[in-house]
Amino acid sequence: MRKLKLDELNRASVTEFKAQEKLPVVVVLDSVRSMHNVGSIFRTCDGFAVEKVCLCGITSQPPHREIEKTALGATQSVSWAYYTDPLLAVEQLRKEGYRIIAIEQAEKSVMLNEFEAKANEKYALVFGNEVNGVSDEVMKVIDACIEIPQFGTKHSFNIVVSAGIVLWDFFTRFQDLKH
Repeated sequence: MRKLKLDELNRASVTEFKAQEKLPVVVVLDSVRSMHNVGSIFRTCDGFAVEKVCLCGITSQPPHREIEKTALGATQSVSWAYYTDPLLAVEQLRKEGYRIIAIEQAEKSVMLNEFEAKANEKYALVFGNEVNGVSDEVMKVIDACIEIPQFGTKHSFNIVVSAGIVLWDFFTRFQDLKH
């Protein structure tokens, strides 16, 4: 077996990416403090063809070299918007027909493997600050909460790992719903 060369990967150009069908998901970053995490989430959103990233509160915005260090150009392909307050982003997304889902450990959360995505719905997935999680203000207005099952001694995943797990799950679910 041999690894593929870059020119064999058939990657979309930024223009082609912007025109292609997207996963009906917007990622909302609620005061994410690490620019490396922000960049990695952009790159993950590019990989799964997410519609948009909403950067909120203290979350840094492109262009910034610390974001680009991990985004590797994904800030050019993935649409994004900045909101001073995550509640403004959530309100706007709700008006646009998105179901607001926090990714958090909370009362009445649904385990990711038990969540039922619907083909005709759009989702705004809210990921919170690395220390405090999704803000209390946003938790008061969500439609649902998804929790990632964990079986070890730690009580959380890094936000980038969480985003990767959840976005892969949504990607595979929507692929299944298409068929």
